[in-house]
Parts: sequence; C-alpha cells; structure tokens
Amino acid sequence: MCADYTNPETIVLHTGHHGDATTGAVAVPIYQTTSYQFNNTEHAENLFALKELGNIYTRIMNPTQDILEQRVTAMDGGVASLAVASGQAASMYSVMNLCRAGDNFVSSTDLYGGTWNLFANTLKDFGVECRFVDPSDPEAFAKATDDKTRCYYAETLPNPKLHVFPIQEVADVGRKLGVPLIMDNTATPILCRPFDHGAAAIVYSTTKYIGGHGTSIGGILVDGGNFDWEAGGDKFPTLNEPDPSYHGAVWTEAVKPLGPIAYILRARVILLRDVGAATTPSNAFNAIQGLETLPLRMREHCANTQKVVEYLQGHDKITNIIHPSVQDGETRRRADAYLNGGYGALVGFELKGGKDAGRKFIDSLEMLFHVANIGDARSLAIHPASTTHSQLSQEEQAQTGVTDGYIRLSIGIEHIDDIIADIDQALAAT
Repeated sequence: MCADYTNPETIVLHTGHHGDATTGAVAVPIYQTTSYQFNNTEHAENLFALKELGNIYTRIMNPTQDILEQRVTAMDGGVASLAVASGQAASMYSVMNLCRAGDNFVSSTDLYGGTWNLFANTLKDFGVECRFVDPSDPEAFAKATDDKTRCYYAETLPNPKLHVFPIQEVADVGRKLGVPLIMDNTATPILCRPFDHGAAAIVYSTTKYIGGHGTSIGGILVDGGNFDWEAGGDKFPTLNEPDPSYHGAVWTEAVKPLGPIAYILRARVILLRDVGAATTPSNAFNAIQGLETLPLRMREHCANTQKVVEYLQGHDKITNIIHPSVQDGETRRRADAYLNGGYGALVGFELKGGKDAGRKFIDSLEMLFHVANIGDARSLAIHPASTTHSQLSQEEQAQTGVTDGYIRLSIGIEHIDDIIADIDQALAAT
C-alpha cells in the first residue's frame, strides 16, 4: 500500500495502486468482470452480511472503480466515495440517501438545468420536495428549513451563473440546524475543497474535468465523514432507524468498526444495489486516466480562460461578461475565498443581438465544438437558452442566469492564440 500523500499531483497518480500484485502492471487494470470468487461459504456470508468489506458483484463494486474512489476521496480529504454511472445519478443518490417521501431539501437556485429538472420535477414524483432559494442570502436556507428538511444542496461554481456559492456560510447555518450541506464541485475540482469549508458530502460529474476528454459518462459521491448523523436522531431515519434490507441494521451503528462511513455505505449497499446506476470498469478506468493529469489541466484551463476574459472585455458586441474574475463585492470575495489557483474554465457572455446573435455565433465557430458538455480538454461552446436550459420556463431560466443572448464557453487546453482566433471570427459574423 502506498503512503498517504498530501499533494494533489501525487495523490491522483499513486493513491491506492502501486503496481498490480499479480502481474506488476503499473497502470490500474480494467477488471472486466461481473462476479468474484469467494474464498469459502463463510467468506461469502460475511461479505453479504457486511461483516467484512470486499467484492461481491460489479453492480455495487469493482477493483478498478475502487482505485478511482480512493483517489478522489484522498484528493478531497474525505473518508470514502462511491462511483456511479453519471453525475445525475450521483446528485440523485446524494439527496435520496437521506430523503423519504414527505421529506424536503433546500437547494440553491443557481443550478445546471438538468439538476434543476431532476429536483423540481422528477424527485417531486417520488414525494420529495425541493425548496429553491437564492444563495446570495445564506439565511434563506434557514428560513426554508423545517423538521422535514434533510439536506442542503448547491454547486460551487454554478453553471451558467458562475457566482461562487457561500459554502462556509451555508454549512454553518446547516450545522446549527442539524442539516448537512452537499456540494456539487464538478466545475472546480482541485480549485476548491468543500470539506475544508464545512460541506458534508461532495458530488462530481466525472464526465467533466475529472475524465477530461469527453469519452466517458460517470459520477462520484464523496463522504466527508465530518457530519454527526447520530446526533440528528430522527432527523435522519434512513441512517438511524433499522433497515429491513439488512435484517434491521442501523447504519450509524453498523459502521462503527469501519469508521464514519454510514452515509456512503448506505448509498452503496441500498441505492446502488437496488437502483443499479453502476459505472462500468472501462469508464472507471477512463476517469482514472483523466484524473492523473487533472491538476496540470486545471492550471492550463484557468490560464487560458483568463486570457479569453481579457479579450472579451474589449469587444463591442458583448454587453456583459460572466466570470468570477470580473465580479466585485461579495461575489468576488467568495470566489477569492473558495477557489484556489484560478477562477475556473467556464466563461459566459451576453451578445447585443440576443438569441439570433447567439445562434449565429455558435453556427460560425470552426474549432470550438458545439456540445452539451463542459470540462473537456477541447474548447466547447453552447447557447443554453435553446439547449441545456430549454426545458425551463423563462422565469426559471432567469433564476439560473440564462438570458436569450447568453453564450457559455468551456475553455480547453489548446494554444490560446487559436482559441481566441476562433472566438474572434465567430463574433465578427454576428
């Protein structure tokens, strides 16, 4: 077993694997198997009863997946992780691990459109209410909280508004009320460590910066191990009441020999086991490959993005630039407090010509890809009002920061001169 590393550049390359014990392979192997041989009947019984942890079936665990989980856990300073099939699955599991029909949770309005729809509509069909509040006032979370509120949810750098969330402020509000904060850190891996600021769990779409190459869908849920679920008592029945799925096991009691992993263990052996949004060994491997260069890529992403912002600031066809570096007041203070080493690789801008100009800009791009994704090594562009946020009403779009002329760019790691040249010629065509 490797040493416990503290620097992210080393963590993402060495944690959990230092050569395959059987073959000596340096790269993490792809364990393309559904099942695992048990040593004997006692071993099998212990695994199924959770008396010991180990591989049972790839729907709920896999050795390739395990290395990915260990590395992301170490990168963020958590206690354990669960890799799943997509970021949407990770977001859903993060909330449904605590909520039952009749419960509610409070979410920031500043969300990715797919998450908004999941929370506002799909979870409502499961009997779980999402209460949206404006994150500019952390006390709004307290005002929306009652005895059925199970968690708070927010994005660190919400896409597309790009106003950094007040993590510590809302985490403090929640802890006073016994409510954990779940942070979607998809847009700011390496740049932000939400556990350092009081968050209880972290969500990623590994499809984005962690994978980094636009090849594989995936998600991961990270447990900070820093929230006292037992103190909440009946506020967290999923963790503190006997679970009929495991002969009445109480998760906060059952995990005591293993450490503070009640939240993540239940997500694995109940939600992942029963709902089955499992990642594949090959997708876990691809996420590991991306993770290995994540610290280097984030530096280049941020540096290129800052130069794009500087270029956009002098353009007469743009009415507004959306990026933490051009913000001031409280939003800038939060960006400086929570982002370390750069303001991220997303930048938005609004065109004078509105929706027609936005469409023309997108259709005129030659190098930047027009895709519904962020966090790729390549530069990407999209017009959210007609794509990622088109299912939302005009009012909901406005709440998330989308206007008719809004363009979102995800700046890649190409040479900056080529990135700016393509943006420049597309703007000239509007």
